[in-house]
Amino acid sequence: MTCRRLFTGLRASKSISWKQTGSLQKTLASTFEISGTALHSGALSTVKLFPAKAGEGRFFVRERTRIPASIDFVTETTLCTTLCREGTRVRTVEHLLSALEAVGVDNCRIEIVGADEVPILDGSSRKWVEAIEQVGLSVAKDHDGNSTYKMAPYLLEPIHVTKSDSFLVAFPSPKVYITYGINFPQVPVISSQWLSLASMDKSFYAEQIASSRTFCIYEEVERLLVAGLIQGGSAENAIVCSASKGWLNPPLRFDDEPCRHKVLDLVGDLSLFAQAGSQGVPVAHIVAYKVDPSLKCTKPIPFYYC
Repeated sequence: MTCRRLFTGLRASKSISWKQTGSLQKTLASTFEISGTALHSGALSTVKLFPAKAGEGRFFVRERTRIPASIDFVTETTLCTTLCREGTRVRTVEHLLSALEAVGVDNCRIEIVGADEVPILDGSSRKWVEAIEQVGLSVAKDHDGNSTYKMAPYLLEPIHVTKSDSFLVAFPSPKVYITYGINFPQVPVISSQWLSLASMDKSFYAEQIASSRTFCIYEEVERLLVAGLIQGGSAENAIVCSASKGWLNPPLRFDDEPCRHKVLDLVGDLSLFAQAGSQGVPVAHIVAYKVDPSLKCTKPIPFYYC
């Protein structure tokens, strides 16, 4: 996983400094749940989100096992981000974690019932953002009733991860900037796309990133199904593109929706750097290009369901 390799480099080089953001840690003001189809298994999954104490951070609970939403618990993964602890796993967590990180839910208990996956919903994080906005946020308190200031990781020196012509680079910056590029020469309607974001606050994410959906290449769907993947995939939870015919279920929500969705995924993966209710996304200018599963996963695989 690219982010895991990046975080390993950050820790090894001691190239970050944790600083207060000036804001208190937040949690959900109330509980809510959402059910839906799991992308890879096709089974029904229900996710229940609960407020959590300050300092607990974000964590999953499945079959009585508590799995922190941390880079330390990322395991081998195929076309999704998977966390595992003591043999219990949760899959396809990146869209939900992206929403929680971007909207500012620093502490949260996430219970998963049914499939071991977070439901894919419409392929974006929009429904998660809407549900969070509906219940609202509150200041998180610890077991003694005290609030805690939120910390953020500031990058002190450049760091990078590369493989072939793919890379992820981070540069010191006074605020979070993200620049992302993708390249699908075999799919002309997607081709090369770049997106540079000068802002990643809550409102920008909700309006410009959250509704961007996952996408897949039509010519590879059958191969993935035979491999036991995307059993719950459909035109209702992904935008489907044919190399020869273009988009099969338009319209797109944005002209560059595929690139925006990769930013959504990146925020979800970077959120795994959070610890004890801190911010996960490093305060840096992050530049990613063609960060596909051959980088993201420990086992190289083709990049077709994105």
